[in-house]
Amino acid sequence: MIINQSKNCIISKREIYCKSIFSQARGLMFRKKRTLMIEFPVERKVSLHMFFVFYPIDVFFLNKNKEVIEIKRNFKPFTVYHSKNKAQYIIEMPELNQEVKVGDKLALKHSISVKRNNTTVTIDNSDN
Repeated sequence: MIINQSKNCIISKREIYCKSIFSQARGLMFRKKRTLMIEFPVERKVSLHMFFVFYPIDVFFLNKNKEVIEIKRNFKPFTVYHSKNKAQYIIEMPELNQEVKVGDKLALKHSISVKRNNTTVTIDNSDN
């Protein structure tokens, strides 16, 4: 779940969480419309591509404090973009989301569900 704390509203209830290099490399390629959240170990400039993503998205670049520092709106299929600022978190959303502005502070809450022996265990990683 992604919450805009500056506006006190939920901007995404469900997203794909990408922390590994492999999940980050795949991103939204060949996927249906979903929200994607990417986390890097440290802030860095980021290059993104939209190869094999067949719908436009909005991209939000967040610093280590989870403040929106840059926005790329209407990122079109089969194009590339290089961030102007260093970011530690990236959120890619298929819907054009006007609820997010530069300077907003977001809360990123994600959980992982693992099913073993007919029991589902949910690990919640909630940060504020």
